[in-house]
Amino acid sequence: MTPTLVRQHLPHAGAKPRVDLRARARDWSEIQERMLVPLYEAVYERLEVGPATRLLGLGCGSGLSLLMAAARGASVTGVDVSPERMTLARERLLPEAPGTRARPDIRLVDGSPRDTAVPGAPGYTLVTAFEPIGCLAGDSEGLGGLLAEAAPLARRGAAVVLAGWGPPERCATASVMRVATKLAEPLRHSGNWRPACRDDLEDVAQRAGLKPDGSGRVACPFGYADVDSAVRGLKSTGLFDAAMTATDQVQVDKELTEALHPHQRQDGTVWMPNVFRYLIARTP
Repeated sequence: MTPTLVRQHLPHAGAKPRVDLRARARDWSEIQERMLVPLYEAVYERLEVGPATRLLGLGCGSGLSLLMAAARGASVTGVDVSPERMTLARERLLPEAPGTRARPDIRLVDGSPRDTAVPGAPGYTLVTAFEPIGCLAGDSEGLGGLLAEAAPLARRGAAVVLAGWGPPERCATASVMRVATKLAEPLRHSGNWRPACRDDLEDVAQRAGLKPDGSGRVACPFGYADVDSAVRGLKSTGLFDAAMTATDQVQVDKELTEALHPHQRQDGTVWMPNVFRYLIARTP
């Protein structure tokens, strides 16, 4: 099917798409976040995350990666700027049901990494930034700022894990992401999707003063119950915000549905194999 290129309106470059942030956070928590579970598991297994681990999760979202680390016995602190996602993280990690025991080894902090500092507390032994970079122009700069705040809170030689998209030819979702670039083109937006580059993670680590200490690749297929779930899950990443600003939500939904058609199976499910990279670096 030929994608429709009609743009009904072109708001100014500073406009924001009208998004239900609570619904988006819920879609992330219920649909999209689990796609990265193989990445979390591979990193935790390689670094032997356990009771001796003090973990700081940057951009922890709705807390699934923290929950998995806590299940291994780690003490975890999560930080995120999205109050909607943090609300869901608290429901997941700090339930208030009667009879539920408090977990002093779990902290969730709204804001930036510097807000997690506790005078006299031991430094973190592991810092994770699991939200993959390498698909939005300028996303590495944002991660660099987080690392600059987080590194002083970690012990010397602590592991810092960065994650990114693999090569486009290994990521079936890359063809779908191109919808974001095409629709957002009139805005020339710095947050447009772009293909991942081989050295994205190493470049960020170098600028942050971190020393690379190994890397790996993990298969993270994106699987959805149907096309509607796939559209909702993909939009929850925020990667299509510029496209929704340049056109509208209806247009983005339409073209996403068309782009997903080749990945739909006979039973209606959607399946897209992907490979993600991670880099382990060390604090000086």
